Amino acid sequence: MWEKLYSKNGLAAKNIALELLGLEIGNKIPTVTDFCDDLGLGRGTVQGAIKLLEMLGAIDLEARGHLGTFLIKKDVSLLLDISGTGPLVGVMPLPYSKKYEGLATGIIDGFNLLNKRISLAYMRGASNRLEALKTRRYDFAIVSRLAAEEGTKQHKGLEIVKSFGLGTYVSEHKIFLADPTKVKIESGMRIGIDRSSPDQTNITLLECEGLDVQYVDLNYMQLFQMLKENRIDAAVWNIDEIRSVEHFKAIDFQSEKAKSLTKKTSEATIVIDTSRSEVLRQLSLLDKGIVLNAQRLVETGERFPHY
Repeated sequence: MWEKLYSKNGLAAKNIALELLGLEIGNKIPTVTDFCDDLGLGRGTVQGAIKLLEMLGAIDLEARGHLGTFLIKKDVSLLLDISGTGPLVGVMPLPYSKKYEGLATGIIDGFNLLNKRISLAYMRGASNRLEALKTRRYDFAIVSRLAAEEGTKQHKGLEIVKSFGLGTYVSEHKIFLADPTKVKIESGMRIGIDRSSPDQTNITLLECEGLDVQYVDLNYMQLFQMLKENRIDAAVWNIDEIRSVEHFKAIDFQSEKAKSLTKKTSEATIVIDTSRSEVLRQLSLLDKGIVLNAQRLVETGERFPHY
């Protein structure tokens, strides 16, 4: 039966399968005429393609007279295979914290329940991830709301399609100090800054506004080693990384602007290129509740991460 997908009706079925992926169960499907107009196909070809999708078990339809034909059941995984849509590949931060491990686990769980294959890659720096998304190295990127909002302004065509709420990306940002006797960032200090991270960069610049400090460019993997070696005096980072909490003094922000910005840096979002309609269809099926539940269980130690 799968050989029939290489027939004229089969090629039409691939296009119709892609259309039906975005249709909710219980909704009316487009008419044969609609499919003919949208896809440039003949009536017989469209009718044969729909029949083939039913024979393959990808959809169940119910004709309701003058009301039209309704989608009663669909096999998402099968429709994806028929449409020729391959596994999605997403990119997210390096999973150095339980929060990120939980987020990755939740994304995998959500797609597994849809019988959908997915792969995750890991890349340092939200700016790097969004640039890779724009060049189509990946199908979607996970970044903070702040990074997503900045990225959608800089890269035309990028859009936030999922938001997971406050505290889903990082718990909280703090200022970490090399000298435990200090209580705030002061003029003359050397401040670590990772310019590939819009979150860390923007918060750092706001907190240091009006101060005469020296910025030391680094990546966050070097941050705590440089604090330990007194090569920098302070740096902004999140409290989810065990190294930061255990070894360095952490203080709150003095700047109200910086404090306000940390809300946007705590929320995880998924960003896609909106020209990728097939990616949008698949991500629209992802259940946010499943992702958040898995993240919570991993963070509390009630389950092992799996990603």
